[in-house]
Amino acid sequence: MRQIVLDTETTGLDPNQGHRIIEIGCVEIQNRRLTGEHFQVYLNPERDIDDGAIQVHGLTSEFLSDKAKFAEIQSQFIEFIKGAELIIHNAPFDVGFIDHELKRLDKAAEAVESFCTIHDTLVFARNKHPGQRNSLDALCKRYEIKNSHRDLHGALLDAEILADVYLAMTSGQSTLLLNENTSAPSVASKKKRKKNPDRGLIPVLRANEEELDQHKHRLEEIEKMSPAGSLWLNDNPVPKSV
Repeated sequence: MRQIVLDTETTGLDPNQGHRIIEIGCVEIQNRRLTGEHFQVYLNPERDIDDGAIQVHGLTSEFLSDKAKFAEIQSQFIEFIKGAELIIHNAPFDVGFIDHELKRLDKAAEAVESFCTIHDTLVFARNKHPGQRNSLDALCKRYEIKNSHRDLHGALLDAEILADVYLAMTSGQSTLLLNENTSAPSVASKKKRKKNPDRGLIPVLRANEEELDQHKHRLEEIEKMSPAGSLWLNDNPVPKSV
């Protein structure tokens, strides 16, 4: 199973108001393992960046002025993600921006969902932890994922952190995703326990007469109180002491 954990940074919140993607960050997971393969690019948005957005990610127009435009990296980006399951926190935001960029270049362009499946970790986290905060920072704290180096948002950094969070959140499902190529031990390879020939017999402690009388008395009380009688008294007569 090939999965791509993806994040973007943008000039603002709404692509319908002309806002653009300024960074894309992706990391690859194969069979629940980070492969080390990644895709990261800064983009020249050809427009101003909202002050509020700069406070989040720190990317300025000056820094991005000599970076590639989306049209220049589109093919490489699509080739990297095509056919994979995209792992995204608040997927409608990032997917909406990517679709908008594709449509700007070609109005007949296919939407991302036509060549990738989408797994929204925000929706997953809300179902798993209802009524709790499920931001990426909150999930890092809940699952003890270190993010102290995250002073500002960055698409690649956030994708790397989200990958760790996603694997932690879904760790209980890992056995469902294992295949013959994984290192999980098979039934045949599990160590079998052997009987210790030097171990003595297990002692058996039997009830004495007094304990048997108390047990019988208790069953008789149950017999009187229960309309159906005492099943233990009817079906299992009190054994004699030995």
